[in-house]
Amino acid sequence: MTTLSTRRTICELPDELISQIAAGEVVERPASVVRELVDNALDAGASQIAVKLLAGGIRQILVEDDGSGIPIEELPLALKRHATSKINSLHDLESVSTMGFRGEALAAIASVSEMAVASRTLEAAHAHRLDARSGELNPAARGVGTSVEVRELFFSTPARRKFLKSEPTELAHCLEAVRRHALARPDVGFAVWHDGKLVQQWRAGTPEQRVTDVLGEDFLKNSRAVDLSIGPMRVHGHTGLPDAARSRADQQYCYVNGRYVRDKLISHGLRSAYEDVLHGSRQPTYVLFIEIAPERVDVNVHPTKIEVRFRDSREVHQAVRKAVESALALSRAGHQAAALLPGHASEESVSITAPMPSDPFNATTTQAPLSVRQQSPLPWQRHADVAPERRWAGWPQSAEQGADTAYTMASESMPSAYVGRLQDQADQPSTFGFAAQSLRPVSATTGAPFATPQSMPDPHEWPLGRALAQVGGIYVLAENAQGLIIVDMHAAHERIVYERLKSQLAHARLESQPLLIPQSFSATPQEMATAETQREVLMSLGLDLDALGPATLALRSMPLALSQADGVGLARSVLAELAQLDASDVIRRAQHELLATMACHGAVRANRQLTLLEMNALLRDMEATDRADQCNHGRPTWRQLTLRELDALFMRGR
Repeated sequence: MTTLSTRRTICELPDELISQIAAGEVVERPASVVRELVDNALDAGASQIAVKLLAGGIRQILVEDDGSGIPIEELPLALKRHATSKINSLHDLESVSTMGFRGEALAAIASVSEMAVASRTLEAAHAHRLDARSGELNPAARGVGTSVEVRELFFSTPARRKFLKSEPTELAHCLEAVRRHALARPDVGFAVWHDGKLVQQWRAGTPEQRVTDVLGEDFLKNSRAVDLSIGPMRVHGHTGLPDAARSRADQQYCYVNGRYVRDKLISHGLRSAYEDVLHGSRQPTYVLFIEIAPERVDVNVHPTKIEVRFRDSREVHQAVRKAVESALALSRAGHQAAALLPGHASEESVSITAPMPSDPFNATTTQAPLSVRQQSPLPWQRHADVAPERRWAGWPQSAEQGADTAYTMASESMPSAYVGRLQDQADQPSTFGFAAQSLRPVSATTGAPFATPQSMPDPHEWPLGRALAQVGGIYVLAENAQGLIIVDMHAAHERIVYERLKSQLAHARLESQPLLIPQSFSATPQEMATAETQREVLMSLGLDLDALGPATLALRSMPLALSQADGVGLARSVLAELAQLDASDVIRRAQHELLATMACHGAVRANRQLTLLEMNALLRDMEATDRADQCNHGRPTWRQLTLRELDALFMRGR
């Protein structure tokens, strides 16, 4: 039998208990203390910061800096709750530009440990040391700056101490906390000591040098520079190549105005930029800095200040995605091909006639010439002052014909050594379904055979080299200046077709197929509202959704290419994305998924025998195609074996 509990009176909590409650939010482990103390050191203008730990930070944490210091009269005030020099008004809080601003950290740390602060300003004759527990203030010896010593963390709350991990684990977390600060502040030197031994040191230097020192040379070597300014925002840093993706998300660093954050919106924008170049569950690597006006971001949403809220979240999402996408767009071979382009172009433009996949979303679009320059500039057209114009013509009459002859040869970009004697093969059908004569470069004005300029690079100087043979009906072997190139011909061709389809059909309306029996399902209020407000967007995606009741939706049509998919699941996922993302973003992703499927079916299959001419044309196409290093599913399309690696296989030089 239960009885009503006696009513308890409302009383004011003592300051120490209030601080300990706050400490439960701010201080989770020794790394939390390190983070807060380094924040304060950076706000004080320090150029050198030393972190000294004992027993992984459980026994002692000492953070020393050479900042501006704290005047003697302000030392006792610094340990009180909500006492800070960072903000003075609500206006300051809405435009925070410092790492700290709440004034809770020192008070919270002092409530769960034995803490002492020693500091000296430039004007003071000597330093003063304040014991947080006793309140004693005594003279001390140290240079200009501040030292904060934290001993026996959680000694006053033993239950919290039991949740700490082993010393090596806590040390690793402390190192990660300093590493995050070091990446954001390359102008500041950092040193970490453990049990009297120097375990990590980063000297002040350039941003590139700091990234190399913290994450290693391999990260910088396998990454691309990111730098994009959109309105009041700038996104810059480095993003890793898809090949450098990892199984764990342990090299992902994102900063907003110099503050390390973990934000789902930013993570989604980054992931969407990798969506068709990253394989499976692999995690991209990046060090990304977002600079935005302080009044457009709210940093006061989480006790540990690791989460933020943006005034215009979609603007940030789009900026991050566009910045990373632009950095990843060109393949490595494309970058090298641009560097090898001759300084002048030929007098005549080049055109060829070759089949292209038909427009699956607009069957009336046939025999329409497509200007490659207008649709998707080649890598060298982005960098060279003058480049020949190339045009494609002769589109197939149906989608079925397009799937069979989807391969589009870029032979106009081939050196003369690759063209050879085409006349001898003119009457022999190609494995791609059209005569090899269609690969012959001709003048766009006269139709006469085009004379390849003599200034084209030597075949060995092309990034993907000269084709040698086909192995197993799957791989193309080529030789370049560095050694041997191995190309997965299906994966490479799949990317080529996919990128060209994207450039043509990005804004087309997807064809839909009516359902014989509409599928009804219960919907949440948010799904009902999204279906009503985004009806035109849903129709453009091939989804016809009608309201049958206040909480029921009916699916009446689906995209034709996904007619066998789970309609209700597809509708729910699209509605969820429309509620969070920009409508154009959802349309783009849906189109790309369909085009990826089409490109996979339209690409050249394994065990198809290619001529050397076709292999070389495939290599030249790869050099001219964005993101050609990975197929649509994120798998690599080619690999390089250098001469040094080949020598090592046969123990040459030993």
